[in-house]
Amino acid sequence: MRSKPVILVALLLAAFLVNLDTTLVNVALPAMVRQLHATTTQLQWVVDAYNLVFAALLLTFGSLSDRFGRKGMLLAGLAVFGTASLAGGFTTTPAQLIAARAVMGLGAAMTFPATLALISNVFTERRERARAIGLWGAIAGVAIATGPIVGGWLLEHYSWAAIFIAMAPVAAVAAILVALAVPASKDPGAAAVDIPGLVLSPATMALLVFTIIEAPTYGWAARRSVAGFAASAVLLAAFIAWERRAAHPMLEVGLFRNMRFSAASGAVTVSFFTLFGFIFLITQYFQFVRGYGPLSTGVRLLPVALSVGAGSVAGTQLAVRAGTKLVVTTGLVAMAAFYGWVAATISATLAYGIIAAQMVVYGLGLGLTSAPATESIMGAIPRAKAGVGSAINDSTRLIGGTLGVAVIGSVYASVYASQLAATMPAAVPAPAAAIAHQSVGAAYVAAGKIAALGHPALGLALHHASTNAFLRGLTIGAVVAGSVAALGAVLAVLFLPAQPAPPTAYQAETAGQTHDSQTRTRPSTTATGPRPEIGRPE
Repeated sequence: MRSKPVILVALLLAAFLVNLDTTLVNVALPAMVRQLHATTTQLQWVVDAYNLVFAALLLTFGSLSDRFGRKGMLLAGLAVFGTASLAGGFTTTPAQLIAARAVMGLGAAMTFPATLALISNVFTERRERARAIGLWGAIAGVAIATGPIVGGWLLEHYSWAAIFIAMAPVAAVAAILVALAVPASKDPGAAAVDIPGLVLSPATMALLVFTIIEAPTYGWAARRSVAGFAASAVLLAAFIAWERRAAHPMLEVGLFRNMRFSAASGAVTVSFFTLFGFIFLITQYFQFVRGYGPLSTGVRLLPVALSVGAGSVAGTQLAVRAGTKLVVTTGLVAMAAFYGWVAATISATLAYGIIAAQMVVYGLGLGLTSAPATESIMGAIPRAKAGVGSAINDSTRLIGGTLGVAVIGSVYASVYASQLAATMPAAVPAPAAAIAHQSVGAAYVAAGKIAALGHPALGLALHHASTNAFLRGLTIGAVVAGSVAALGAVLAVLFLPAQPAPPTAYQAETAGQTHDSQTRTRPSTTATGPRPEIGRPE
């Protein structure tokens, strides 16, 4: 059963499951307010507990999977993820659900790096690896974009708990496919575990991501935010210093001197900054301004899902022929153009056909950027270290996405509040005005109550003022996201190589070390690293 197509299907299903959860849970938040009586802070942590643990432990489990076996780590991660998801569906308090979400993040950190690492070790020739990574990137983008569709359908037929319970059997199916189809793989020359690195890495990532999550609430220049970023920088410096002197580091920091690795990582960060910023803006626009339900909103996001898939598959193939620089730069320019188009045309009555065309431009841009950049990252490291390389790629995705929501959310909230304060009718009662400043959805509720109390004109005026304030915030948020994408395009032109360079000193050294450890059983290595230990017992 170990044919490459079946192996790829198993790995793609595992990756799909992890990516689906990043947006699936968001559509259930209103239902959790009604049924679990969750506060706004608790809702935030239902989402962020998963992302925080996921981001903090990616590099740790990517390194451990290289040393102890990627297939075993993948199976363990699916078991943890599925069990925690099932448990989450039976929780009765917000605190219990937050705890389940944190354990799901642990399972995701064990699962996700192993999927890409195994792809790199199974599909060893560049063209077939590019095709497989293109599909991996496509399934990731499709999962993120279709999360609201799946979640909306489940919510319309069942309770919020269904979105967690439904993922457990999918995880079980993925685990069975992996167990039957995927060969064992690990770094044959793995040395002792780098304990200080395993401590410093999650501490750095956890503090950085936590600070980014909290910064919009307390202010980016607030003392606790500045202290959090400063402490993160100190921990990062300590991690780098240790890894440079460690005999067997979990991460060879010299990799970042390879622009094919570091510039591509930057491109992935930018692309997911814009993706999560896009989801943050467009879901509110559809549900609040246009009045669509969760399922209807998800369906209207299909142009993004389909175009991301097409762009990812085509992008990796084009990168092999035309060069990574050209393809990734084109993708970033397309994303910048999308945001410029949105900023110039957005209105409460814009035809959906135009919105769909805009989303196709964005989806193609994302696919042309993230998948070829991922292929560049994985092609720049030895296959024996694919778990670490995959974890770095995944970390850049999470950091970019978290920053996207935090930064664009902060920009939007600031503009919305100031615009609403300047245009709100003076006759609006103070309690209603305070509610309206919370969000555009809250403003619509306040406007409806004012109208119901016998002041329809005043309610309509508040509705119009909050709509215009939202659209102004969305416009400025789009300008910020587009500017980041444009800057990413400039950096890609300047620093991202078009094609792979000869092996770096690190690659040659790693390949040589692996060869020495294999001379009694395996006589040869490839130019870019050791032959994958496919089928080797873990």
